[in-house]
Amino acid sequence: MNHIINFVLKNKFAVWLMTIVIIVAGLTAGLQMKLETIPDITVPVVTATTIYPGATPDQVVNELSEPYEKAVRNLEGVKMVMSSSYQNASSLQIEFEFGTDMKEAEAEVAAALKNIPLPTGAQEPKVARISINAFPIAAISVSSEQDTLAELTENVETNLVPTLEGIEGVSSVAVTGQHLNEVSFRFNQDKLVQYGLTEEMVKGIVKGSDVTFPLGLFPFEGKEQSVVVDGDITTIDDLKKIQIPVVPTSPDTASSKPSMVALGEVAEIELVGKAESISRTNGQDSIAVQVVKSQGANTVDVVNLMKEEVKAFEKENADSEIIFTFDQGEPIEKSVETMLSKALFGAGFAVLIILLFLRNIRSTLIAIISIPLSLLIAVLLIKQMDITLNMMTLGALTVAIGRVIDDSIVVVENIYRRMASPTEQLKGKALIREATKEMFVPILSSTLVTIAVFLPIGLVGGMVGELFLPFALTIVFALLASLLVAITLVPMLSHSLFKKGLGDKHTHDPEKPGKIAGVYRSILNWTLNHKLITTVLAVVLFVGSLALVPLVGTSFMPEEDEKMMYITYTPKPGETREDVDETVTEIEDFFIDRKDVESVQVSIGGENPMMPGQNNGALMYVIYDNDTPEFSLEKEEAMKEVQNFNFAGEWKSQDFATSGSSNEISYYVYGKDLKTIEPVIRDIEEILNEGKNINNVGSTLAESYEEHTLVADQAKLAQFGLTTAQVGMALNPNVQREVLATIEQDGEKFEVFIDSTKEKPESLEELLNRTIPSPLGMQVPVKDVVTVNEGKTSDTVTRRDGQIYASVKGKITTDDVSKASKEVQEKVDQLDLPANVSIETAGVTADMQESFTQLGLAMLAAIAIVYLILVITFGGAVAPFAILFSLPFTISGALIALLIAGETISISTMIGALMLIGIVVTNAIVLIDRVIHKEKEGLSTRDAILEAGVTRLRPILMTAIATIGALIPLAIGAEGSGLISKGLGVTVIGGLTSSTLLTLIIVPVVYEFLGKFRKRKLVEEE
Repeated sequence: MNHIINFVLKNKFAVWLMTIVIIVAGLTAGLQMKLETIPDITVPVVTATTIYPGATPDQVVNELSEPYEKAVRNLEGVKMVMSSSYQNASSLQIEFEFGTDMKEAEAEVAAALKNIPLPTGAQEPKVARISINAFPIAAISVSSEQDTLAELTENVETNLVPTLEGIEGVSSVAVTGQHLNEVSFRFNQDKLVQYGLTEEMVKGIVKGSDVTFPLGLFPFEGKEQSVVVDGDITTIDDLKKIQIPVVPTSPDTASSKPSMVALGEVAEIELVGKAESISRTNGQDSIAVQVVKSQGANTVDVVNLMKEEVKAFEKENADSEIIFTFDQGEPIEKSVETMLSKALFGAGFAVLIILLFLRNIRSTLIAIISIPLSLLIAVLLIKQMDITLNMMTLGALTVAIGRVIDDSIVVVENIYRRMASPTEQLKGKALIREATKEMFVPILSSTLVTIAVFLPIGLVGGMVGELFLPFALTIVFALLASLLVAITLVPMLSHSLFKKGLGDKHTHDPEKPGKIAGVYRSILNWTLNHKLITTVLAVVLFVGSLALVPLVGTSFMPEEDEKMMYITYTPKPGETREDVDETVTEIEDFFIDRKDVESVQVSIGGENPMMPGQNNGALMYVIYDNDTPEFSLEKEEAMKEVQNFNFAGEWKSQDFATSGSSNEISYYVYGKDLKTIEPVIRDIEEILNEGKNINNVGSTLAESYEEHTLVADQAKLAQFGLTTAQVGMALNPNVQREVLATIEQDGEKFEVFIDSTKEKPESLEELLNRTIPSPLGMQVPVKDVVTVNEGKTSDTVTRRDGQIYASVKGKITTDDVSKASKEVQEKVDQLDLPANVSIETAGVTADMQESFTQLGLAMLAAIAIVYLILVITFGGAVAPFAILFSLPFTISGALIALLIAGETISISTMIGALMLIGIVVTNAIVLIDRVIHKEKEGLSTRDAILEAGVTRLRPILMTAIATIGALIPLAIGAEGSGLISKGLGVTVIGGLTSSTLLTLIIVPVVYEFLGKFRKRKLVEEE
């Protein structure tokens, strides 16, 4: 320790240079860091989606979902397997343990599924990882009052999309609602029969004509030259002119028929345009464009570059209107600005407190320099670890402001106090060295204790652990930096600024304490003389505060306050695209006319990641004004009104908070089939609907289709030379569209799709009357070879870990989540369940139970680690035991503060409580360390406690009030909210206030009481 202090005192200029280098490097690192909303979380889920046209959900379960589940269930690290089987598709979700190598997991899933034989007509499964980076960072809608959808599509795809794709950091750009051109090819069945042709014969000739065939190199005229055969079918006219040889049906008609016929005579060929999906903004047709960033890109930079390109496009196309329907960049920038403003306010408050206590500008400057320097060192370190500047790391830097100044305050105050004492024997470097050394052990142990508190966060698994690990690391780095600054820069600056001492006006006699110290000494002496009364009062206060827990209530995580609703519409089985469009238009108009709504963006059809088999579903973004008051109540009221409309399908508000939290109570009901599950689901739905603070209740219980099973009569099929497969192929309307050729028109290439000439039957009778060509030369009606069985089939079958299940859930609208869920749980527990039916609690209730348990264990582990460090520091068990008595009283202040602030016990407040363990123990260490030193100098325990209490009162109050002041902006909750916000700030302020006051009283009482046993033991050993 002497070497370090001597080095910095002798090499002041070198220390100044290193400080400047650190400041410049830290600022550079901070400006270069990627800005994100939340840490880059690895979501341990792999999905596999398989399209199976024409298959019922039951078929999908039996032929795809169930075999897939068995194939992946035993892969290493698999935690749970879920599947959803829809009409035409299977969706598999495989959840792995946190910490699994997801790249390897994805490869293993793909390999396992590849071994499963696919049923006829099913496509290869698409395997992908769920990644935060896979979601769009921005979305826009482009509309125009003058251009047609076709013209707008061409403009967007030609000018805007390539520009956006060229932005550095953009991974992909997806476009929906656009106008698509293609060539439709429909056979004329009458003409085919007239010319003795079949579809297969014509397709074979067309495909053979539309080729470019390289023959290779030939030695012409002494050198090798390439020869290529080109079919030269490039336009629609070329396609129509292809000559098809006519097949005479009999010798008599051979002479009357032409030998060749143009393709245009036996098929209708035309260029058609259509919109595969519907996209509207504020009731007007639009094109939706979504931008996904690449893995290492900075979200804010990419969004800002995108905005520049969009502005340029809008300027060049005055008729077009572009609205941002989704923007991740702006909230990140706002959160950075908010956290910086809170940090500056907190730092300013801390500086003011130091100045008021020390009443010396030079000593205040020395103390406060540790704030920016410690934070910049922390920024440098987290940049090296490739951690982004996000809500958690920014929150950690803000919270750390109050704590990083503590070490410097303690050292500066001790130097200042000793310089101000007229009885001090040492001067200059010697005084500074000894004053710094005197405080090294307490600040080292207090810093290690605070760091140790955050170590168990690494043991917390799941989403909470992933979210808070960057927070913990940032604080640890800042605290280590503050310790380094306190023992290097602070002594150096003290020597530079106090070369001539403090002057006579700052000198004071340590034997004559100030008024506050005098009052404290009297109170402390009285409590030491009345230990029983003091202890009883403290215990009563502690127990009484525990009674506040039900009043305070508990919740999971604070919800984000984004002024946006994300609503989905799931059509009832049988609803057409036109039916859905009519329904959505009505709700669209409802929101457009609603107060404070800025824009409404609708997408109907296209890919919906929530229901891969559903192509008629609708998604709606409703963006509100940022100043909308009581937005949560507005969301609730709006959804109530939406659900009062009389629609066949289901409207639902989706909750995708950036914190990964959702106050949703949920239950899984397992059974052997959906029939046994349904009554239980209905009972739970009724319970949830009766709840006072629960709305948006719904279940995944599927709607049912009426199912007609055509059972083939094998004897009759054999009689006509037919098979079951031939019947199925002849009737199946869900065949994939076949690409016949590719042609060019006006410089643009189009694919030629063969459109079926079969019309979907409008009744079962019409389907049964259809005929199938028999190899025996006759047309056989379907009804002659099948019998019809009537039944029902679900539109979705969901399975979890091999069991059929359905879920039911509702949104909790009160802050006290535990109270609302407990009321529901009591009623659910009383349900009389059928045999083989079980209920599992999920949603926010399960998340809270798991996370609170893990954080509770983390706190116990933290206390154990703290005690171990204290035992090592003080070389005994008594002093550390007395110090730990300061911890229970943090609970009292924290609960009272939460009640006053209207906050609940949440993950955020639990992290605050974890922080308190380190902060509170720090003050007790500073006090007891002085007591022990004075005892070693020969003072009695009582005199040592009184002297240490008066001496250490000022640094203890300074550090506590500075920390409280730095956290006031968070506790007020001004300028937005988040995980690191009001709840955490209120908890730390309340707990620190009560524990500081009681630390100054209870810890000395306990130490003196335990001192008797310690002395008795020493006497016995002698």
